[in-house]
Amino acid sequence: MTPTSVLHYIYDPLCGWCYGAKPLIEAARGVLPVVAHGGGMMAGTQRQTVSAQLRDYVMPHDHRIAQYTGQPFGEAYFEGLLRDTTAVFDSAPPTTAVLAAEQLAGRGLDMLGLLQTAHYAEGRRIADKEVLLAVAAEMGLDADDFRAAYAAISGEVTQAHFKASRQLLSRVGGQGFPTVVLEQSGQYRVIDLGPYLGKPEAFAAWLRQQEGVPAEGETVSAPACGLSGCQ
Repeated sequence: MTPTSVLHYIYDPLCGWCYGAKPLIEAARGVLPVVAHGGGMMAGTQRQTVSAQLRDYVMPHDHRIAQYTGQPFGEAYFEGLLRDTTAVFDSAPPTTAVLAAEQLAGRGLDMLGLLQTAHYAEGRRIADKEVLLAVAAEMGLDADDFRAAYAAISGEVTQAHFKASRQLLSRVGGQGFPTVVLEQSGQYRVIDLGPYLGKPEAFAAWLRQQEGVPAEGETVSAPACGLSGCQ
């Protein structure tokens, strides 16, 4: 890859297809810098309390994602979290945690990966601050430092991040989450992850081959979550 190559990852922590693409992002990090942009899919007016309707809506999609990508979805998620009508799905708190971990230690993507596993495999409530603090501790981040960073980034800073991420998504012509964009020498190319889902080594190998390849637009057909929810 050229020194100016960067992979932009437009994601949401509550996007099932982003969880499906998690191994690809982990593999990409071994090849080139990856920059995360949270899109706020279930933030603000889109946040939802868990209900039977929500469970019935997301479960078929989650089963499809598991089958398509091989990513594990736990019983604690299907039979625990998705039946907990006191739980709230809100993208803002976990995205704030990702931004805080990035600010403190350059480990935003590590935080995101752990939160995705906490949600989909372990059935934990990643919109709850207590859970976010616990995950930060599991990462080895200082508790007081993380609390301070989280408090400073909550609210307006997180909302500004969502706005900037949506602007980037629009600029590159992305349709939803995940959208992955290869930037080379100031040129942007949206990458179709579809052929690589469940094949992280192949994705890493493809990225290594891109040195010197002109950045051109391409049709993206990979399954994805929409701007206001997973389809």
